Amino acid sequence: MSVPEAKVALSTASVYPESTATAFEIAARLGYDGVEVMVWTDPVSQDVEALRRLSDYHGVPVLAVHAPCLLITQRVWSTDPWTKLQRARSAAERLGASTVVVHPPFRWQRSYARDFVRGVWRMADETDVRFAVENMYPWRYRDREMLAYAPDWDPTTEDFRHFTVDLSHTATARNDALEMVGRMGDRLAHVHLADGNGSAKDEHLVPGRGTQPCAALLERLAASGFTGHVVVEVNTRRSLSAAEREADLAEALAFTRLHLASAARVGRR
Repeated sequence: MSVPEAKVALSTASVYPESTATAFEIAARLGYDGVEVMVWTDPVSQDVEALRRLSDYHGVPVLAVHAPCLLITQRVWSTDPWTKLQRARSAAERLGASTVVVHPPFRWQRSYARDFVRGVWRMADETDVRFAVENMYPWRYRDREMLAYAPDWDPTTEDFRHFTVDLSHTATARNDALEMVGRMGDRLAHVHLADGNGSAKDEHLVPGRGTQPCAALLERLAASGFTGHVVVEVNTRRSLSAAEREADLAEALAFTRLHLASAARVGRR
């Protein structure tokens, strides 16, 4: 059995509320191929030299940088969204990462949203780093929906060069993950692997514990020769101990490698 080219990375968000440094340590111990750095309020996640030292010390490369697009990171790396993307690109270039993950703008970021599609293309033309726009979801309260993102929470409605698919987000949006991946086609560059049950909350369950087609997606990617990154981005904040958190992350890694490898074996036959 040969191993597919797609690398399996650990998102540093998967160890929250533990630190970015802890994510590197766990990724090395469990045998992940690298990490995706979620740039957020942890000062280490914002410091390229600190990240480089962690990468070198643990022997774990940084494969992707997630730009600070969350509500809680509105003041991280400036309040200007384009400055955030420029700094994310610079960090990726300096760390040797191939991908910057970015969310669609919030609707109240009117100027940014208006120029977002053209601006992402313009920035992508200036670098070898891929800007992979991630699918989000409508915000729900009881029976009401609020469209929080512009141009849309579904980036496939626009002409982006690269996409990230997040299976926890497809669960929250209650849409068909495999159909969305089909629309992305060969522009799918990056995967956030997690699970969900269709709750209004963004669950980020360990793959295999929800209703999303995590196994089917991995098998499709391997059979098609996908060479991007598969990033485990799960929620372990309710873990009762460090050992429980690490067990969940080990399970997620085993699940991912199993279905990538089984698909590669079937494809050769």
